[in-house]
Order: sequence, then structure tokens, then C-alpha cells
Amino acid sequence: MSQFTNVTADKKANIYFDGKVTSRTIRFEDGTIKTLGIMLPGEYTFNTGDKEIMEIMSGEMEVQLPGSEAWISVVGPQDFEVAANSAFNLKVKSVSDYCCHFVK
Repeated sequence: MSQFTNVTADKKANIYFDGKVTSRTIRFEDGTIKTLGIMLPGEYTFNTGDKEIMEIMSGEMEVQLPGSEAWISVVGPQDFEVAANSAFNLKVKSVSDYCCHFVK
């Protein structure tokens, strides 16, 4: 899916890691929430409340999922899942365009 219809977008940006990761929240009529954002090269740790599906539309990174010592290479377009109530690590190699799907 290359676009969303019938959604509400929050004007205020979500800004993390001194502006190196930003996103906007998109709200769907059924209550579903997604974020659309950009990550600049760097190393980041994210905490999750809900299960997340991270859709990397472009860019390159390595991901360390919860409970694993291994780093997985991700090159857009590609996605990965993160369990609820956990944390994951990223080593972003190039500017990355992403969509985060929150699963309740």
C-alpha cells in the first residue's frame, strides 16, 4: 500500500534522539495507529508497548530483536516484527524511511 485514505494525521512531530529520528502519527477510523518517519544514520534503542511491525520502505540497517544476540540486516523494502513490552536495537546505516504499524 503506497498511501492511506480517510485518516487523521497529528501535526506535531514525534522527535527522538536529538532529531535523528522523527515521525508523524496517523490515526485510522477503526482506531488503528501507525507512524510514518525518517531515521538518520546512528545507533538507537526503542522500547515498545504494543507489538510493532516495522516496515522499512527504503534505507539500510541492522536490527537486534528482543532476546537475541544476533544482528539481522534489513534493506528496504523489508519489514520485521517486535514483540510487545520489549526493546530492540537498531544500527541505521543510511537514511531510512519507515512505517511503524502498532498491533493491539
